[in-house]
Amino acid sequence: MINKRIIVFILGFLLILESGFIFLSFLVSLLYHEGDSLPLLYSALITFGAGGLLWLVNRHIDRNFGKREGYIIVSLVWIVFSFFGTLPYLLSGAIPNLTDAFFETMSGFTTTGSSILNDIESLPHGVLFWRSITQWMGGMGIIVLSLAVLPFLGIGGMQLFAAEVPGPVPDKFHPRVKETAKRLWGIYILFTATEAGLLILGGMSPFDAVCHAFTTMATGGYSTKQASIAYWNSPFIQYVIIFFMFIAGMNFTLSYYALHRQFRKVWKNEEFRWYAGFIAGFSLMVVTFLIVIHHRDVEVAVREGLFQVVSIITTTGYVTTDYLKWEPFLAVILLVLMFFGGSAGSTGGSMKIMRIALLIKNSRYELRRLIHPNAVIPVRFNHHKVSSRVITNVLAFAVIYIAIFAAGVIVISVMEPTVDSAVSAVATTLGNVGPGLGTVGPMDNFYHISPFGKWFLSFLMMLGRLELFTVLILFSPAFWKK
Repeated sequence: MINKRIIVFILGFLLILESGFIFLSFLVSLLYHEGDSLPLLYSALITFGAGGLLWLVNRHIDRNFGKREGYIIVSLVWIVFSFFGTLPYLLSGAIPNLTDAFFETMSGFTTTGSSILNDIESLPHGVLFWRSITQWMGGMGIIVLSLAVLPFLGIGGMQLFAAEVPGPVPDKFHPRVKETAKRLWGIYILFTATEAGLLILGGMSPFDAVCHAFTTMATGGYSTKQASIAYWNSPFIQYVIIFFMFIAGMNFTLSYYALHRQFRKVWKNEEFRWYAGFIAGFSLMVVTFLIVIHHRDVEVAVREGLFQVVSIITTTGYVTTDYLKWEPFLAVILLVLMFFGGSAGSTGGSMKIMRIALLIKNSRYELRRLIHPNAVIPVRFNHHKVSSRVITNVLAFAVIYIAIFAAGVIVISVMEPTVDSAVSAVATTLGNVGPGLGTVGPMDNFYHISPFGKWFLSFLMMLGRLELFTVLILFSPAFWKK
């Protein structure tokens, strides 16, 4: 029997947390004396009231729950958070349409970065801050945020952690989930503050620096400027963001090791070497074409090429140039990178580097098995044998991911005028990347897509953010059986 009251209780508690972040945005709006102060305050009060009511009514309940409740909570929280997250946009008039407001909010919480806004600079500071902080919250995960607090309410967090972070081989650096959550958030806050400080040194205003630090560490890509990072023609700012995008795309466990000067552990990690190798290899290809074909200055070519490759492969989605003006070959490379994603245990989306590496290794070993049918050739990762169960899981994930991508392209192609727009719109939302190609390219957005298309792409964002299985399992009849 599913414990429905514990689901409502936890959702209520998480809504109270969300109201706190909306209230923080209200405080920012007060600093700038703009017209979004009251709408943000009302949004915070409505969210707090709804969450408080759900929490109070269900506070005297059995607080034990299992995996089924965990999957339901994790899936529902993104929907509930996104609906309440539309309030600052709707009440302030920044985005008066519910469909557009929900799309923008879901894109924020899932750290996708796809937008419907055509004049970002016209938005008041409080709303812009809320827009950025939705990505920062979603980057580490709404559920992981609560893991350090739920134990004090008598609720264990392991089921939520497993559903929120369903990577192929989770690598926790502390056996207790509460301690893991605290350390993850400690590293997250440290990197965010450091990047904000460096961006201020580079010439950004404190407000812009904080907002971009939020969305960089979340690999989200929301900017306070319509032109994204291209607004600042500063090599220093761009290199700082490249570095922190790279860090955000790493497994946060490795960041923990690096902060404790255990650099050998970082380099010996096989996933990190694949991650760094993909970035180096694809960046070299792009930079070479920019120098040879487009006759770019070497430093400019290195900076533009490296920035765009890191931005796409980590699923951040910032842009410094209109890459659609590059050779079609380079645009195809960026499209392919949308399927890679960051490392397992990072804030990045898409398929993840570890899965890509395991797929490549298993395919290579399968060829060797055909040549030597009697040989036992196990797949190894980080010098450990990878179980057949993990390999099966990775293969199933890849097949389902491609199947959903193909189905999504068929649906969106009915609404989009060109194939490249339809393909990239699905790839970029399912992979939580942000910009795509064609009419959803780096200098355009998703405003023109039909209401049905926006709701459909919003679902793909959530599906991709929760790595498919967490959501798809809810559609299985067996899940609901006693």
